[in-house]
Amino acid sequence: MRVLVLGGGKQGRAAVYDLAHAPEVQAVTCADVDPRGLESFLATLETRKVDAVALDAADGRRLRKMLGRGFDVVIDLLPRQFVRTVGEAAIDTRTSLVNTYYDHDLRPLAQRIDKASITVLPEMGLDPGIDLVLSGEAVRKFDEVTALRCYGAGFPESSAADNPLQYKITWTWSGVLNSYDRPARLLRGGREVNLPASEIFAEENIHSVEVPDVGQLEAFPNGDAIRYTEKFGILSTVRDCGRYTMRWPGHAKIWDLFTKLGFLEETPVPGLPGAVTPRQFMTCHLEPRLQYRPNERDVAVVLVVCEGLRDRRPGRLVLSLVDRRDPRTGLMAMNRTVGFAASIAGQMIVSGRIRAKGLLSPASDVPYADFVAELAKRGMTVHESWTPLPV
Repeated sequence: MRVLVLGGGKQGRAAVYDLAHAPEVQAVTCADVDPRGLESFLATLETRKVDAVALDAADGRRLRKMLGRGFDVVIDLLPRQFVRTVGEAAIDTRTSLVNTYYDHDLRPLAQRIDKASITVLPEMGLDPGIDLVLSGEAVRKFDEVTALRCYGAGFPESSAADNPLQYKITWTWSGVLNSYDRPARLLRGGREVNLPASEIFAEENIHSVEVPDVGQLEAFPNGDAIRYTEKFGILSTVRDCGRYTMRWPGHAKIWDLFTKLGFLEETPVPGLPGAVTPRQFMTCHLEPRLQYRPNERDVAVVLVVCEGLRDRRPGRLVLSLVDRRDPRTGLMAMNRTVGFAASIAGQMIVSGRIRAKGLLSPASDVPYADFVAELAKRGMTVHESWTPLPV
């Protein structure tokens, strides 16, 4: 099994770590625009089956040449702007592909992917990713689904939540701000609700969630949930459906103020040199102030709540996963859940445990039992609870 990992950032390193410790993997190549930053990390792996190479993914010719070196699968952990570029290169070189972003940029390539007879699995990180695998399993356990609420989160442990936002960065700060500035689409009481980005942090759109082994968190809408009800085939029965992000209580109130004051806008501020936008200021000003200290841990959470009828009886199924930073490896929980999930999926494609070709979805095409067993091997356990509901 020969695997190419594109991107040597936080999530890329977690994927490389996981692949390096997989007995079935013979060789791993990590391609990054500046591989020199990987030298100290690779030294800790104590293996010769991983190498790092320089690659600018914006150079399409070099990208195709790299993918054409006979890899069994490529795991794309580059910034989002490269999703389409890497997808096209995978098609041209007939190389199966895994990434962790939403599938928007790959949907137009679906027919070409089919024609190339390769497996392309986007949305295979934490959220989206693990949450979709768990949601798919939850839906399959019901005869009729009436509610589906899916939560994903990454935040500091309470002892490390020592700033007014009670938040620190485990992926890219620009990525966080992008997720804070997109509309949401959900179902409430059978009615479709479309929230503009400016309203996702409003008080009426926030609710509390008790997460086992973590505590009480607040949840705010995260993207389009209704399109997944269509994927799950539950649109005709489900009355409440939403995708949510969770943070420590109080986070949303601060961001509601920031949003209303225009700090996520991308129009340059008049009177400032260099055409600086409010979002650029927020990115550069806050990013260095929201970093973890060496001994601090983060928490990553996936929580799926599904309600409906099973054997004609109403009930609620909850699937949950909580992970924390591994002090032995130094990998953050967010890095582990995203990078390990992508690595597992790549290995499952090459080993034949994922056999389908074309543009796939974690919601339907990743075998649940096998995937959850692989997570458990890495210290990430999925817990399941069933509660009968009144008739």
